[in-house]
Amino acid sequence: MTSNPNVHWAPLPRTELLVYWLLSFGSHLYSFYELHRFSKEHEAGLVRQFQLERGLFQGFKRDASDFEWTFWTEWARKSLLWTLIGHAVVSRLCSVFYPQRGWYERDEEYYLLLFSVAVGTLRLLSFSLERCGGPEVHTGSFLQLCWLLSYTFYHPFFYNGPVITYNDYVEQMQTPAEDGDRHKPGARYLLLRSARILMWWCIAEYMIHAMYMHAIQSNETYLEILPTWALGGLALALVQFFFVKYLVLFGLPSTLATLDRLVPPGLPRCVSIMYSFTGMWRHFDKGLYRWLLRYVYVPLGGSHHGVLYKMLSTALAFGFVCLWHGGHDYLQCWALMNWLGVLVETGLKALFGSALLRSFLERHSSAATRRRCAALLSAFSTAMLILSNLIFLGGIHVGRIFWKRVFLQGWSTVAPPMLAFLYCFAQVGLEWAPHPP
Repeated sequence: MTSNPNVHWAPLPRTELLVYWLLSFGSHLYSFYELHRFSKEHEAGLVRQFQLERGLFQGFKRDASDFEWTFWTEWARKSLLWTLIGHAVVSRLCSVFYPQRGWYERDEEYYLLLFSVAVGTLRLLSFSLERCGGPEVHTGSFLQLCWLLSYTFYHPFFYNGPVITYNDYVEQMQTPAEDGDRHKPGARYLLLRSARILMWWCIAEYMIHAMYMHAIQSNETYLEILPTWALGGLALALVQFFFVKYLVLFGLPSTLATLDRLVPPGLPRCVSIMYSFTGMWRHFDKGLYRWLLRYVYVPLGGSHHGVLYKMLSTALAFGFVCLWHGGHDYLQCWALMNWLGVLVETGLKALFGSALLRSFLERHSSAATRRRCAALLSAFSTAMLILSNLIFLGGIHVGRIFWKRVFLQGWSTVAPPMLAFLYCFAQVGLEWAPHPP
């Protein structure tokens, strides 16, 4: 769960990079088009089996099979969106009419009525561990209770996150008003950020109108008869929808939190430029990643006490995430794959980072060649990463069918071109992130 920030990839010829970009982008569009065609050809059967809803766009049905997106969008329309907007209005009014009053001065502002068990548990654990493991704090019990309630029931982060640790929350909330005003987002930032969130919301809605990926993944017959390109489109659509969904679910509360001078974790990075298990954990849910580092990985030894401690610490971190999500069998399989993926990637980094092998490679290959080899290895890692995410999103049956169709039945016809496209994805990711995870 760590990375080496000192590695730099060599630049490649611009023509070669352009080819990688075109192949990556083109494969996304064509596979999505094939999945769209399959969705429309089998729309009648999907309507009968999954009760597709009436669409927001004329001529389209709406796939409401993704419970999380449907649940949050329904509640957003009913009340949550309006309460969050109300929070933003109250926050701005307070900053205008009471510029010297911080959120931490009046505990009445923190007593909220609703409770979210999953994310609330992380916040309560963060508070408890900081109080038990940190230096003694000479403040009254009532003041500590007020801080706990403020942290636990902070409205923008209350329902679904993103996760922020207790220490970061308190430190940022106690920033003096004059210091916080210098970093306060302006109207232009808020308008642009709101427009981006609205755009992401529209993209998510369009995806579930144009491609019935969640309904298709629930039917093993459709998974078996999907054309090859549509099968790839289904895999990409599922992981991309998950990414866009969390841009909305994290983007809106994060934008509102900036009004209170908080610095929320960064939004997820596009999954199409993720080329490693370590990168996925580091850059998708950054708040949860930092939480796991601080409260699970580092206290258990991390990378400072040898390989066995690192393996154990990583395993327990993934075990915690598995149990936090529910501990089901498909989650156990997903956690195991991620643990093994991180271990393999860490082992390969240690191998290729050793002085002897690094010296050999530098003498016998160019920097560009080493980057191409790294992208080739990353293609295999990305294939397993996508497979693990499909198990997380669709269950073991989805992962099993993809494994059978791509790596068993299609080992000579499907797997090679798929790895070639994933090689292009990895090159784009290496170019996008000069400090590889």
